[in-house]
This record gives sequence, C-alpha cells and structure tokens, in this order.
Amino acid sequence: MIKIGVLALQGAVAEHIRGIEQSGAQGIAIKRIEQLDEIQGIIIPGGESTTIGKLMRTYHFIESLQQFSERGKPIFGTCAGLILIAKEITGQAEAHLKLMDMTVARNAFGRQRESFETDLPLKGIEEKVRAVFIRAPLIEKVGAGVDVLSTYQDQIVAAQQGHLLAASFHPELTDDYRMHAYFLDMVKQSQA
Repeated sequence: MIKIGVLALQGAVAEHIRGIEQSGAQGIAIKRIEQLDEIQGIIIPGGESTTIGKLMRTYHFIESLQQFSERGKPIFGTCAGLILIAKEITGQAEAHLKLMDMTVARNAFGRQRESFETDLPLKGIEEKVRAVFIRAPLIEKVGAGVDVLSTYQDQIVAAQQGHLLAASFHPELTDDYRMHAYFLDMVKQSQA
C-alpha cells in the first residue's frame, strides 16, 4: 500500500490523514526526518508558516524535504504548506523550502474573520471542489513550468509543477477528499 506522510509539526494532521486513508493510501504522521524514507509522498498542512518554518529548521526538515523533492517524491502544500514550498514570499527576504516556482502572498484573503468556503472548479477534477479558506495565502505569479489548476476571483489558488502541488485552501476540512485522491494519483505516477 502507498504510504503518504503528513508533516506533523503543526496544523490539521489528523484531518489530512483521514483524507489520505479515504483515498485508499496509508497516512503517517511525520515527526522525524528518518520517517521520510518510509513514505512515497508528503503533505505539508496549514498552520502558521513562520512557526512551521522555524520548527522545520529546528528538526532539520528543510534539507531533508529538499532532498525528498530532488528524488521526485511528490509534495502537497496546503495553506501554510503552500507558503513553505514557494520559491518566493512577497515582503519576506527568505523563503523556506524554495521548491515550487511561484511567488506567494501570506494572509492575502484577510484575517481569521474573513475566512470563507466556496466551490471551486479544479483542472483534472470533474465537479467543483469544496474549498475552505482560512487566513489563506495567494499565488501571485507562477513560472513557465507551473500549471494553474484553479482560480478564485481571477486569483490563483491551486497549482501544480511536476511532482509539486499547492492549494491556498484547506481540502482536509471538508468531506470532499478528491484533492487527496488527486495527490495520491500524482504519487502513483511518480512510482511508475
């Protein structure tokens, strides 16, 4: 069975594991870099990107996840996870993992009270996907190799670059697990 990890430093880890398991893979909470050898893909969940970034440095995940990506293993960043995999963050001197060719803006949709839910069309998924936006970031621009998967009010909210997937929203906070299934398909393709 395919094993997909969820970086378990902060955020909705259990909810992502449920989404992975509903999609037909085994979900594993990743707390130590040695566990990366056990999995075929990883989700970096939402939370607070600065805090997760500091914890990733403390527990040596930056270099380990960069090497994970170099081996072509899929990585899915949701909300704060999207910020963590971006090459550039608007108004911030240093990005974290610097993996995906995109520039992102933190809290682009406003504070907690501006949180909302909507149904989004998503390239590669037939019917609209339920998306929960909580202090969500925004993808301001993408490089030539990045495929835009979804927009909301003409703003990019989901994208893919090869084995890297990013979403501004929280797919794990709904009962719609099609984004997890989409990621599982990416993992299966990377294994082929």
